[in-house]
Amino acid sequence: MTMLKKTSRTFYIPISHMEFGLKEAVTSAYLCMRAIDEIEDHEELSDKLKVELLLGVHDAFQTAHITEAIRKLLSPYRAVLPAVTMQLDEWVALCPSSGAPIVNRYIAKMALQMSEWVQNGWNIQSEEDLDRYTYSVAGMVGEMLSELWLWHDGTQSDLTKAVAFGRGLQAVNILRNRSEDIKRGVDFFPDGWGFKEMQQYTRRNLQQADSYVADLKDGPASKFCKIPLALAHATVNLISTGGSKLTRDTVLKIVSRVTG
Repeated sequence: MTMLKKTSRTFYIPISHMEFGLKEAVTSAYLCMRAIDEIEDHEELSDKLKVELLLGVHDAFQTAHITEAIRKLLSPYRAVLPAVTMQLDEWVALCPSSGAPIVNRYIAKMALQMSEWVQNGWNIQSEEDLDRYTYSVAGMVGEMLSELWLWHDGTQSDLTKAVAFGRGLQAVNILRNRSEDIKRGVDFFPDGWGFKEMQQYTRRNLQQADSYVADLKDGPASKFCKIPLALAHATVNLISTGGSKLTRDTVLKIVSRVTG
């Protein structure tokens, strides 16, 4: 939970309120995904090495001895990779054994697709390209969460809307991090798009995300999803008026409103 708090202001709060079992599974999944995301976004690693490491993670998660394979893969890079990545073997072990096949399948899939995006230089020209990218790094997280809801207590959900839930949250990040991404030479906006078009894309997906959450029965899944979704709506509204990041006070007020 200490690492989770360090790496995500948005997800630490809803995960910390989860029930035993589901909490460990979602924490494991989030930290595993954050670990490989740090490889994809690393400023010092060459693209060649990023691809090698991401494919190595994909292969490791397909084996019966994931933790050993991960340690062997990452240990030569201890000096350059962040702690959340170097502890990937610990995050894998955190997941309850009955939920691990779900989490492991999605981590392998995400690592493979991330490697492909590194190889093609994050080349996004059309809305279809953007859809594929946001699926690779976030839409499939929505799918995975839906599978975990079902695993935990039988909660049914719409997988198409689950993808939009993840995609909408990622689109907010793309809007918020626009200047930083451009500085590092990556442009997630399709050709000809400005903030107006990206905001429209974001709001379309968040609208489907609202529907996804409204359809969930009362319980841990619904409680979890409401917080990041409310923060995403507030952030895109702030960006539309020229702001960029919610203050800590605003975040706490939104969380209090949603959970109260």
